[in-house]
Amino acid sequence: MRTFRAGIALARLAAITTVALPLQWLAVRFSWPVARTLPGWWHRRALEALDVRIRVSGAPVTARPLLVTPNHASWLDIPVIGSLMPVSFVAKAEVATWPVFGLFAKLQRSVFVDRTRRTATGRAASELADRLSSGDCMVLFPEGTSSWGDRVLPFRSALLGAARAAIDVGGHDEVFVQPMTVAYTRIAGLPVGRAERHRVAWVGDDELMPHLWGIATAGGIDVEIVWGEARPFGTTTDRKSLTADLEAGVRAGLSACLHPVQPIVVEVPEPAEASPGDAA
Repeated sequence: MRTFRAGIALARLAAITTVALPLQWLAVRFSWPVARTLPGWWHRRALEALDVRIRVSGAPVTARPLLVTPNHASWLDIPVIGSLMPVSFVAKAEVATWPVFGLFAKLQRSVFVDRTRRTATGRAASELADRLSSGDCMVLFPEGTSSWGDRVLPFRSALLGAARAAIDVGGHDEVFVQPMTVAYTRIAGLPVGRAERHRVAWVGDDELMPHLWGIATAGGIDVEIVWGEARPFGTTTDRKSLTADLEAGVRAGLSACLHPVQPIVVEVPEPAEASPGDAA
């Protein structure tokens, strides 16, 4: 039965992609306003097809410019985050060359950063500044790579350098940085244990299609999203301290989602009724 449902899910996914992909290409090519919102429509329909359910705590700030810094466990993070609001992602340059994902990232209007070349980093910072100035919410994964989703890898302060450069290039006084926790908590209604992490985590050299099939046959996935408190990031802000603060907030959020504290219930016995003999 799961195999049959997974086949239907992938057929739905293919159908909505066939509709959205050429339309988004045209929207990006001709700068149509729908280019900001169409990816979110696709992400929501894709998650529905794959039976991925999201529960959100907190909310994004309305202040702009805004950079969001979540933890990273899977390619599934992209549609999960993208389904919440219009966003674009800051990705490493090699993502642009990946099959399938490279095209999707470009149509999501991602900013690609080549951290090995200073001139390329400068161009990316200028593009990021323009995007932030135009009101786009940008998403950056400070871990720099994906994990198994049961822990948070060290945040790399160098990756926030693009935000610092964006302040200078864009003429902003500050950029708001808001941490976000993404926690995959249940598969088929059961808590995700270590043995099931491979179904959602996408690490190493995992192939896309087998991993996508694993998601489709999982029997439903529950995801917790926790928005943390936004921090202002200005020209005098200590980047390393801010990075450590963001990392600590995401790590606390992940721990709370994966290991919720159960309330302790203490039963107090009712006092026994006094008998007439006791009164004497």
